[in-house]
Amino acid sequence: MIKPDVLVLVPIFLPTLKQLEERYTVHKLWLAKDPTLFLKAVGPRIRAVVTTGIHGCEAAIFDVLPKLEIVACFGTPRNTLPLDKAHERSIVCCRTPDAITQTVADLALGLLVDSMRRITSSDRYLRAGAWEQAPAPAGDEVYARSCGIVGFGAIGQAVAKRVSAMDMKISYFGPRKKETHYAYYPDLVALAKAVDVLVICCPLTDQTRGLVNREVLQALGPEGYLINVARGPVVDESALIEALQQNKIAGAGLDVFWDEPRVPNALMELDNVVMVPHIGSNTKQIRLERGRKVLLNLQAHFEGQPVPFLVV
Repeated sequence: MIKPDVLVLVPIFLPTLKQLEERYTVHKLWLAKDPTLFLKAVGPRIRAVVTTGIHGCEAAIFDVLPKLEIVACFGTPRNTLPLDKAHERSIVCCRTPDAITQTVADLALGLLVDSMRRITSSDRYLRAGAWEQAPAPAGDEVYARSCGIVGFGAIGQAVAKRVSAMDMKISYFGPRKKETHYAYYPDLVALAKAVDVLVICCPLTDQTRGLVNREVLQALGPEGYLINVARGPVVDESALIEALQQNKIAGAGLDVFWDEPRVPNALMELDNVVMVPHIGSNTKQIRLERGRKVLLNLQAHFEGQPVPFLVV
């Protein structure tokens, strides 16, 4: 039996990639020295594309894959697939729904504590041998401080549950007031002025792009901290760099960036920012579950069965 040809656009979870290679003829676009020539050579044979929800697939890729039948996303695409073109060509688009709320909230809490207590920077200080010359710079208390949450959906509420265990005073900003006893701020600048740490949990939309701007950071102030586990473009990155460089805010914890995976050198050079490479949902358990669903989607399609996890 001839194995279907599958084009994988970007690196994915290695155990999933190995399973794909066992079942299909896999072509890895990210390893191609000349992607254009590579696609010209293998494109006519490709029946499936595998990509991530964040990376998605450009419409131009569709144009060079005349036999494409299905796009299987590792994760859930957020406006990263040309769905109109897929519909025109009857290309199936599928996803791997999962429960990342608690996982992302865990990371938000970790970044908050790390940033305020200077855990990562203290680790660097110790490894550099500086402790032998002087005590490490002091961090800030977390207990009983105030936390403002931007976006009070499932993740925002999970963050609230976690920081409430540290007796933090919680308030939130969003498009509308929720049924909760926490204080609601309809104005983000006012919320930033009122809290010690601002945690960004909202989705990226036209309305939230650049939402956390210079004015918000100025309001957060030189004693305030910013934590972003949402999407990079929610925060004005140039304004954030300026605020960190000039100590207009005390520090930041970032899981996301404007132009991932590229991170500005200006951020790399700062000691008052904790950065991780978009690991909000990067746990072995979630990766295994997503991989299982990618394989299920492809198997169902090639066996002529209904695909279980379609993009809605």
